[in-house]
Amino acid sequence: MDRDKAELRWGIEQRLEFIEFRLFWEGHVNRIDVMQQFGVSVNQASSDLNRYIALAPDNMVYDKSARTYVRGPDFDCKFRPPDAAHYLAQLRLVADDVLEREECWIPDLPSYASAPTPVRGVDPVTLRSVVGAIRRSEAIEVKYQSLSTPEPRWRWIAPHAIGFDGFRWHTRAFCLTDDCFKDFLLSRILDIRGSRESATSADDDSDWHSELTLEVGPHPDLSETQAKVIALDYGMRGGKAKIKVRRALLYYALRRLGLDTDPAARRPQDQQIVLLNRQAVLGMNGAASSAQEPS
Repeated sequence: MDRDKAELRWGIEQRLEFIEFRLFWEGHVNRIDVMQQFGVSVNQASSDLNRYIALAPDNMVYDKSARTYVRGPDFDCKFRPPDAAHYLAQLRLVADDVLEREECWIPDLPSYASAPTPVRGVDPVTLRSVVGAIRRSEAIEVKYQSLSTPEPRWRWIAPHAIGFDGFRWHTRAFCLTDDCFKDFLLSRILDIRGSRESATSADDDSDWHSELTLEVGPHPDLSETQAKVIALDYGMRGGKAKIKVRRALLYYALRRLGLDTDPAARRPQDQQIVLLNRQAVLGMNGAASSAQEPS
């Protein structure tokens, strides 16, 4: 099976993966589904279905009364393991107008809504310049509005990565003004007026290239049944979940998980989880200093 998959062209593999997706989530698939999703001919759609049957003969059978292929009783995914996150991500991408409805593999979208978050105004030209500087290993001169100063200032930065904290996009860069690696929010870059070769290496950003492991567990004051539910929510094993995070992103991870404050300050039902290795994480040299708001 693995050898057969390796010999498939990308377009064919995409269509076969789509067939499998529909079988798992919807329980059925037919030629018109493949034709509409990929814009292929009847013959090509038939060929794709037959190819899938040859690769996974137990995964679907033809239902003559319904005139469609249905999921077989011994169905076993061959291309992509069942992934709820992949399915739910498509819902969110469609709702956020990132993915066109026609490009989504889910035929009948369930009603969906999410808690609103403010739109972060990242200028596409700014993003293009930052990404270009990363690719060319260049420094760029940016007009940046920091909350630590009342007025924006021009400064040279050498970006080497893009980061997302769950709400905001930023670039990880060496600041030639402050002589250190820092985070710069893309929405606060007001203008860019020059570029030059950078002598700074991304390899020198130790906080970006090193990882910490957060060990989280249910709040100790939850009841036994409540703790079991929280353990399921976070995929815990043996009463804890291990979450790897770049040292440079530690501040964001702690804040997003609600672990940046004393757990006693909130009701156990609101706090839900605690950081089991708080001393090991925040007591490490440099870890605490990385856990701070970006410029």
